Amino acid sequence: MNVHELLPRLPEPDVLRARCRALALLDIMLAEISPRYGYQSNWRPGVDLATMEDGSGDQYGIVFDPAGVLLYGFCYESEASWTRPRPHRPGLLDGLPAGLAHYPADPELQSDGFFEATLCAWREVGASAWQCGPVVFTEGESDGAGQLFGVLANGSAEAVSRDAEDFHGRPVDRDAVAAILSGSPLPRWTVAALEPALDFEASAAFARKIGHPVAESAADRR
Repeated sequence: MNVHELLPRLPEPDVLRARCRALALLDIMLAEISPRYGYQSNWRPGVDLATMEDGSGDQYGIVFDPAGVLLYGFCYESEASWTRPRPHRPGLLDGLPAGLAHYPADPELQSDGFFEATLCAWREVGASAWQCGPVVFTEGESDGAGQLFGVLANGSAEAVSRDAEDFHGRPVDRDAVAAILSGSPLPRWTVAALEPALDFEASAAFARKIGHPVAESAADRR
């Protein structure tokens, strides 16, 4: 899959933001010390940032700005990474709206002074569809879009659970994952189902920090 094939699979920005929060919350329970997914509310004033870094060279960032959403990723094993460290593939950032165009120059989104990305897409506020630059691919060539964003684009409890099990090498409770993905207030049973040894209050504090609601009743049940 490449970025052109990814665009129609991406959900609306609000749904994407909710999924990013859910993945970060799920991952902090499964890998408290070194989670793969992250979410920073108010990373910049009024701007949220969702991230993924798998420890093997693949990473992405999604900026939620009042002007729109900027999504970018770097897939280490994709053909598109072979241009590194030379300039990006022609067209990668062409057409990036003015309200989002400053982010590739943000030092926090760069690696050694370079905006490291094999793909980039955006959704300007008020736009009816996701867009990307006029990057050209040969037949079968990939920029890592499926590897980086396939699970996020799918968004189902089964896809997220399988991905988590493959990465963490352990069973993951489907009902707990579905509850988190639904965006409903985080209950105690969900935390216990994912990791019985976890402190609920610590998980609840993280949920509140990233904007995910928390069930306030101590007696909540499935």
